[in-house]
Amino acid sequence: MNKPTAMVLIFDGVEEMEATAPIDLLRRAGVDVTVAAALDNREIEGRNGIRLVADKTLADCRNQPVDLVVLPGGPGHADLLGHEALLSLLKEQADADKWIGSICAGPVVLDKEGILAGRNFTSFPGTREKLPERIPDRVVVMDGRLITSQGAGTATHFALALVEALCGSAERARVADSICFPNRE
Repeated sequence: MNKPTAMVLIFDGVEEMEATAPIDLLRRAGVDVTVAAALDNREIEGRNGIRLVADKTLADCRNQPVDLVVLPGGPGHADLLGHEALLSLLKEQADADKWIGSICAGPVVLDKEGILAGRNFTSFPGTREKLPERIPDRVVVMDGRLITSQGAGTATHFALALVEALCGSAERARVADSICFPNRE
């Protein structure tokens, strides 16, 4: 059986925990994770000054289909709203009914492509004006193959939901136990 695949996007101003928790926990679950720089530079500086280095740029990954695309948030999300290649990737993923995970302000980018229309989702509380339909009182919301979460403080819950989506509840429990995390939403 082939390993599940995921692409986690990073960009200048990304909320570091929202990117690294999914990368770490998906890899612990045996998922083949590619860290892709959304823009041209593979080395990025996150919201809190932590430097991250991507495996590839998004341009290098254009013909690399994956089971899951993860779009973290952070103030740098605004730079992605006009990024046609990224928006196209997200739309293609949604149209193919493949998994999309997004946290914090990332759903604002999904909304630009209409991916949130008619769906249940959550996001960072500060996005309520842009995303008035967000569910404010849930840590993680799953609607079909869309998984969303609120922010840095919910990043581990979010990452474990991604693990469960790709690898099942037993693997989620195993990974949660391996990091001494209570296995609940």
